[in-house]
This record gives sequence, structure tokens and C-alpha cells, in this order.
Amino acid sequence: MLIAGIDEAGRGPLAGPVFAAAVILDPARTIDGLRDSKALSPRRREMLAALVRERALAWAVARADVEEIDTLDILRATLLAMRRAVAALSVAPTQALVDGNHCPALPCPVRAIVKGDRDVAAISAASILAKTERDALLIELDASYPGYGFARNKGYGTADHLAALARHGPCPIHRRSFAPVAQACLPL
Repeated sequence: MLIAGIDEAGRGPLAGPVFAAAVILDPARTIDGLRDSKALSPRRREMLAALVRERALAWAVARADVEEIDTLDILRATLLAMRRAVAALSVAPTQALVDGNHCPALPCPVRAIVKGDRDVAAISAASILAKTERDALLIELDASYPGYGFARNKGYGTADHLAALARHGPCPIHRRSFAPVAQACLPL
């Protein structure tokens, strides 16, 4: 049975796309230390991401952009990114396990597992790939949109990010459907 683990990164931030990854692990090439990406240091995440890319039977990362998030809403955009990640796998899974409590519509049976990124290795692997890819993009976007601290805050609504949003207004990668960004768009 080819089981794909699926997870997302970036549902909560005020800026940037939401990413999803799908991973089918190879039982003959185990990876020690897989766990929820949020429980790992950035350095450990990067190391494990490289091992997942090297040892998995198949892996893919996809995203839904800010315009899709603002048009669809964050949940539907996340499910879209998940469908894209599964569709991009080089091998079709026979089953999918998704972190959380919502399942994307897939061409195989799919089951949601709350805290799956903690308890299921394939979901942990997907969590790590989605988080490292999203973080790398936000670090890159920091150069294009200086002043918001994207390299530090990764688009999350930290105090510094909210202060920058109030000072500069939103930039093109801000999610205008999210309340703090919408508020920053209002005239004084």
C-alpha cells in the first residue's frame, strides 16, 4: 500500500501563500527524527527535509497563492494546495492521511488525523517539506518587500509585523481577506 502523508504550512500568517506537501515514505529507507515541523529547530528541519527528498518514494510540494486565499478562503485554498501536491506526486498513492480535521477531495481514500504531524511519520515528513519550502520563500520575499520582517516573522502577525503593516500598509503578498490586513487598508 502506498500511503501519502499530507500537511500544510502557512494557514495562519497574514502574508504569503499557503503551502502543502505530500510524501510517500519508503519503508526500506527510514528517517529517524521525523516529527511535527513546529517542534524542530530550523537547522534540524532543513536536515530532515533533505533526507525526505533523498529517501522518500515520492514527494511533492504545492501552494495556493494569496489571490486564491483571498478568493476562496484559507481553508479551501489549503485543500487546493493539498490536491495539487498529491497530483504532483510521481507515484499515485493508494491512500492518503492528512493532518488535521479536513480532507481534500482526492482520487484515493483519504482520512484526517488530528495531530497526525506528531503521530504519523509520512505526515511529519510532509509537514517538514511544506514548512521549509514556505520559510525559504518568505526569506526570499523579504528582499522584495523590505520593512515587514518576512525573513524573521515568515508572514505571521507578530507585534513587529503588525507595526510595519500599520506604518507601510499592505504589500502585494499580504492576504487582504485577513482582518489585520483589511483593517490596515481602511482610510484613517
